Amino acid sequence: MRRDIPDLAEVRRVTQKKRDAWWTVLLVDPVATPLVRLTAKYTRITPNQLTWGAFLLGLVSAALFALGDWRWLIAGAVVYHLSFILDCMDGKVARLTGQGSVFGAWLDFVFDRIRVAACSVALMAGQYHRTGDTLYIWLAAAVIGCDALRYINSLETFKVRHTMRKQIKARLREARRAENERELAFMEDLLRENPEADIEQDLRTATAEVTQTAPQTQVVDLHQEFRRRFPAYLRVRSFLLRHRVRPHLISGIEFQMGVFMIGPIVDSVLTTTIVSGALLLVFELAIVYKLLLSTRDFTRTLDSFDRGDMRGEVATAA
Repeated sequence: MRRDIPDLAEVRRVTQKKRDAWWTVLLVDPVATPLVRLTAKYTRITPNQLTWGAFLLGLVSAALFALGDWRWLIAGAVVYHLSFILDCMDGKVARLTGQGSVFGAWLDFVFDRIRVAACSVALMAGQYHRTGDTLYIWLAAAVIGCDALRYINSLETFKVRHTMRKQIKARLREARRAENERELAFMEDLLRENPEADIEQDLRTATAEVTQTAPQTQVVDLHQEFRRRFPAYLRVRSFLLRHRVRPHLISGIEFQMGVFMIGPIVDSVLTTTIVSGALLLVFELAIVYKLLLSTRDFTRTLDSFDRGDMRGEVATAA
């Protein structure tokens, strides 16, 4: 079987996210994307089958970790990375071939959590039997807990942001009764769609461009206070996004790779797991702090509706 699949450059454009974890951008996409093209072009493999393959490889990795010896740890780390490559391929194949499904997304999420739990228990159990140190038992629970925490935090952060946007849109609909209709745009969306313009001096430019092409559009920026407090962040964020790397440098992906790849390869599971967990918590706390500052911008935006000067308040970008 041979499908009509575009060249590699077009496959990259279609399948790769505009911004992703640096581990994925640097160490996974260069391998996964060409494999995605070949898989879609010459085979009938579906995204769900790739998800199953990633899950089964994850279980093989767990079995290798459980053996405890350094040689088996290296083998487990390599297999875990292969599992992660397959895990990244399923979504890319779905986007390229249009075979994505809601059930596939659920399956991918559930298998990822089971894989992390299985590998955590196996890795720490192997090291406990190897060393007799009971701290590894607690580390297994900590790894599973950190993995769950980041998903809970991500979900709740999304819900809060979604709620803020809904309330702002509701206020805007009320304001339309008294004046001409206006569209609404959020600064974060404008910057996400155009990473090249995501630098400090171009924040006003991004607002100007959208209001010039759609004069009735109002731009709401719920990250003004964060940018004012951390101006250097914009330059770092701009640099990272130009290379498709998201600013959340230690996310769940890097945490997993620290625990299940770097630690086993260097035969330092205990230290690497503690450091990876600490860095993950630091970045999760940073997200919470950024959300806190966003809620203050949200409150000011709603107050601007009550004062009747919404355009002057929310159309500013800095």
